[in-house]
Amino acid sequence: MTSYHETAAASEKEKTQVALSSVIAAVFITAFKIVVGVMTLSLGILAEAAHSALDLVAAAVTFFAVRISGRQPDEKQMFGYGKVENLSALFETLLLLITCAWIIYEAVQRLFFKSVEVQVSIWSFIVMATSIVVDVSRSRALMKAAKKHNSQALEADALHFSTDVWSSSVVIGGLILVSLGQFLSSRALLPESALVWFHRADAIAALGVSAIVIWVSYNLGRRTIAGLLDSAPQGLHDRIVEGVSAIPGLLKLRQVRIRPSGPSTFVDMILEVPRTANFEEAHDISVAAKEVVDRLVDRVDVMVHIDPVEVNSESVVEKVQSVAGRLGLGVHSIRVNHDQTHFDLEMHIEVPDSDTIYLAHERATQVEELLRRELGELGEISIHIEPRGDFESRHMVSLAEYEPIRRLIESLPLLVPGVSDPHTIRVYEEGERLSASFHCHIPPETTITETHKLTSELERLLYAGITGLDRVYIHTEPAED
Repeated sequence: MTSYHETAAASEKEKTQVALSSVIAAVFITAFKIVVGVMTLSLGILAEAAHSALDLVAAAVTFFAVRISGRQPDEKQMFGYGKVENLSALFETLLLLITCAWIIYEAVQRLFFKSVEVQVSIWSFIVMATSIVVDVSRSRALMKAAKKHNSQALEADALHFSTDVWSSSVVIGGLILVSLGQFLSSRALLPESALVWFHRADAIAALGVSAIVIWVSYNLGRRTIAGLLDSAPQGLHDRIVEGVSAIPGLLKLRQVRIRPSGPSTFVDMILEVPRTANFEEAHDISVAAKEVVDRLVDRVDVMVHIDPVEVNSESVVEKVQSVAGRLGLGVHSIRVNHDQTHFDLEMHIEVPDSDTIYLAHERATQVEELLRRELGELGEISIHIEPRGDFESRHMVSLAEYEPIRRLIESLPLLVPGVSDPHTIRVYEEGERLSASFHCHIPPETTITETHKLTSELERLLYAGITGLDRVYIHTEPAED
């Protein structure tokens, strides 16, 4: 399975290759337009040359931005360098607007204040047709890569090339009208007052180019600023809330924060789960939430915070388990004794074997204080403290050395009705201490409470019959019919 970093590396390599090909294409088409524009004195072509020159600068900026944005997060940029792509797109937008200001100024000068004769030749149409072919090819390749890798820098570059397609078409229209005006003028088919607008068609076409570029720049700039301000993609918040809220066991999705950074997205969530849920249940809920976001967003980093909360449906036993769990203690044998005005509690808490009686008593007192805080109507609380049985390493010994233990275990069915077939008998020792374990069968209809009573009786008989026996482990199995 490909890792996240391997996928990111492959993505950055592909983006860099596409950006580099755009630089090469921009160099070629800019030089071609400049040469033909100077030869023909066409403002439309020169405007397109200026536009393409800025495309070249923008393509170069995009190339370096894509390379920088692919760096891994570090101690300086903990969310990575993805914002470099947004800055690159903003820079390209400003370049486009500056170019438009110059083109508009020059077009107004030619329309109202000075006259420039445009020399239309076959090269005028060749350069613009070539430009359209190159621009269509590059804009498609860039937009495909931009969508695939969620790259705003590549999208900005793609928009540059796509605007060239439309603006080149407008310029060709202007050149056609200029040529038509020159043809009509040479044959005196129209009055000079009418022909003047044909001669000015090139400048009007330049204004058309500017209008297109301004509109595209506005939309690109708006999205770029939204990215720099960490604006979440439209509708993503609602889709995440809808998907995560449907996870079984989740009480509430309390908070979602989304932070785009170039091609990556960071999502933080706070999930409320019942405090009675165990660690595995809470972990499964967080994994399910992450999977929902992974399906909705590519290259996403998800941080999930689990917040355990009390629910109204909690029973007294669940409240006791929750309180003990918060203190890192095990609890069992919980009993609730009701009176007319209150109820008493009895329980066993499990503390580390190494605790002194003083420390164990302090733990029990903490449990009692928290319970009284949550259950105000409590009466007497009786807590039995017992060791939880921390991990110990003992070695197994041969049953031949402890034949009395084997005989006693095998005789247990005669002493305790309901127990049968003691088997898999093991004896372990550590110094002078012994422990024994075995399996036995219990009728399948026996309740857990009754089973516990049976095993307690088995333990009592073994402790009474074997000197030095420290622990007994009994594995009960339902007897086959």
